[in-house]
Amino acid sequence: MNDVLQVKIEFGERFQQHLSALNNAVAPAAVKALWLDIATYYNEPQRAYHTLKHIQKLFGEFEQIKHNLHEPHIIALALYYHDVIYEPTRSDNELKSAEYAVATLRCYLSEAQCQHIYALIMMTATHQLHKLVDEDNVSDAAYLLDMDLSILGAPWAEYRQYTQAVRQEYVHVIKENYRVGRIAILEKLLTHQTLYLTAYYRARLEEQARDNIKYEISLLRAS
Repeated sequence: MNDVLQVKIEFGERFQQHLSALNNAVAPAAVKALWLDIATYYNEPQRAYHTLKHIQKLFGEFEQIKHNLHEPHIIALALYYHDVIYEPTRSDNELKSAEYAVATLRCYLSEAQCQHIYALIMMTATHQLHKLVDEDNVSDAAYLLDMDLSILGAPWAEYRQYTQAVRQEYVHVIKENYRVGRIAILEKLLTHQTLYLTAYYRARLEEQARDNIKYEISLLRAS
């Protein structure tokens, strides 16, 4: 069994567990169809980083922090759907992903649950916490956003693979434009007082993430 197929099967089973935990009346065939749609999107040819391996990485993080989450199944579904629509030439991928999640899940979840997932996905566009009334939701959202940025604090070799995959997704952008744009994004990240919103991720990844970003900037400037 190849790695892609193994990931597809494993995370299909996980998807079923999380959705069924929120609605145990969902028919297995319906869950399978929902998952196959997700997997199809994440296997699209224009993707190099935002693939099922990205989801696999995020759920590795999820397993380490799920005990801190108040609604782990909602966060899990947000992870599955947060990049389900991804076209590098567009700037509204988060919006389209959020809309797709709601349109797909509204038959199985409550309106409040769907809108919560929608809000979580939309936060990944800016990685800023929107105003949420419930402090538990704020905490869960912070962990979601930190998981999504956990790659920044990976060991350099893994971070380098991430930068190469992102560049591959933006192959349509000429080298100089990409270099300038990427440096601007990275420099903006460094202006943040902290890259991570939770104490857990700040302690684990903040220093490494800043070192990675600074080194990438130096490589881009020298290219």
